[in-house]
Amino acid sequence: MDSDQRRKWKRVNNSGGKIALKLILSFRSLTLGITSFLFILFYFYGSDRSPFRPVLRASGFTRVFPNLLTDDYFRGGGKPLPLVIESRVLLPDHLLLVLSNRVQRGESFECVYYPQLDEMLVKLAISADDYQESKSIVRCELPPVNFSAAADLRRTGGEVVEGNWMSADSVPDWGKVVYEAILDSNTVVVLAKGLNLKPHRDVNPAEFRCHFSLSHFNKQDSFIFTTEATAAAQEVVRCLLPRSIRNNNTELAEGIRVTVSRVATASPALPSVAKVYNPKSHGMREEGEAKYELCACTMLWNQAAVLKEWVMYHSWLGVERWFIYDNNSDDGLQDVADELNSLNHNVTRHVWPWVKAQEAGFSHCALRAKYECNWVGFFDVDEFFYLPRQHRGSQTQLPGQNSLRALVSNYTDSPTIAEVRTMCHSFGPSGLTAPPKQGVTVGYTCRVQAPERHKSFVRPDLLDVTLLNIVHHFKLREGYRTTNVAETTAVINHYKYQVWDTFKAKFFRRVSTYVTNWQDDQNKGSKDRAPGLGTEAVEPPDWRLRFCEVWDTGLKDFVLDTFADGATGLLPWERSSSSASSSAR
Repeated sequence: MDSDQRRKWKRVNNSGGKIALKLILSFRSLTLGITSFLFILFYFYGSDRSPFRPVLRASGFTRVFPNLLTDDYFRGGGKPLPLVIESRVLLPDHLLLVLSNRVQRGESFECVYYPQLDEMLVKLAISADDYQESKSIVRCELPPVNFSAAADLRRTGGEVVEGNWMSADSVPDWGKVVYEAILDSNTVVVLAKGLNLKPHRDVNPAEFRCHFSLSHFNKQDSFIFTTEATAAAQEVVRCLLPRSIRNNNTELAEGIRVTVSRVATASPALPSVAKVYNPKSHGMREEGEAKYELCACTMLWNQAAVLKEWVMYHSWLGVERWFIYDNNSDDGLQDVADELNSLNHNVTRHVWPWVKAQEAGFSHCALRAKYECNWVGFFDVDEFFYLPRQHRGSQTQLPGQNSLRALVSNYTDSPTIAEVRTMCHSFGPSGLTAPPKQGVTVGYTCRVQAPERHKSFVRPDLLDVTLLNIVHHFKLREGYRTTNVAETTAVINHYKYQVWDTFKAKFFRRVSTYVTNWQDDQNKGSKDRAPGLGTEAVEPPDWRLRFCEVWDTGLKDFVLDTFADGATGLLPWERSSSSASSSAR
């Protein structure tokens, strides 16, 4: 379809709303031009020695002109807000569209693909979801052969959503794109694919520059200004904010587009879909309010069924705040989070649409937690902290409520300790062939004898500026160190090898950037793989009996003794929200 045909098709299908949307976009373009002028003026006259120093008391350009730059201004008669496609990204298994504001829950969309020759193609979108605090994403199928990746969108049976039109070759591929940017004091932390940096080490930041703009980076000369990088590692580059913003109000950076380039190469800056996000302005704690002592962060995919048990159990141990990074789940995770919040568990689901980006996601989470938490733990929903019974002479003492928080808070005032590590015990299927009805803590009771690896709680304000992490522990700021908790004090029960129907989901993909997917014929001896399994999800005949060297019912006994209802025997996560209580008896 040539451009004339495409315009004709849009005129026919947009009839009623086209003129209004054109006016909207023209109005937005005008205000964007005015804002760009003010931004440039602010840049050139922003130094402390300037005789003119404008002060804009807002947290970002969307707040300088809140009625002009947000689509809420155009709401009328209770109609859905007009949606604008901000960005498109080609992920490995779908096309991701980022929209300008929130879609209604349950709303459905159709993805519109444009071919090089024949008629257009319309397919039902895979899913739609909230993104950040005010945007949305829609997941579309990958474009068919000979169709452009610059797909449009329309409400099912409705009008096409206006978007930034772009040619197929300008839609960034997931292998090379800047995808997130987070404000941190007078710097911005940029997350990018395509840097090709070695894992688990930092690099010379002088190799990189950041570029800032109010519009898309379609041309090299669209950059408004450039700043130096101050740290770099893995998929993270930290850069200074522009001088004018550093000298005034750093929160003005929110909403500005940013990208990264290498200094030593002639290649252009990476394509970018990232706008600066300010975690401080979206936190749960008010200015001056005390931080939570203990928080937890995890990343998951389609594990809603076990989230209640994980949150309710660890809440009793003292976790006060939950950051749940949802990596493209489609199993009703938001409904479970809503139910947990109705029980006062303080859960935030953060949509993380980026695949194979767990380390960067945890860096992102650490920055969010920095403003709300003294300590944050990074561990998975199949991992449960267990504090064994303490034997003091002839007395046996059970762990009490908030005992995990008390354990970690012992180090809050330490001048040197910034990470508390706990060893893991890996449990097997324990003879089961179906998921245990009472939860993993009660159902799986046989494990491997030797402990494996560790998980940690960290002080998010004492991490190295690179935010370098190996999934579950971070590089610390110079002068700080780690302490290891004795197994007799605390250990993690890692329900790693569950019944086959649950375990085989690991073959679909691994979320870590640097862990090979199990379908790939690489690193077969790695500890990240299950011993004895190949590259296909084929259940071994003796799977239910594997990884069973020691019968360990310590946590099971504790859970049944502490949490089971005296009348029904039900555990809190077995009951509905109308009857469950977050407190154990």
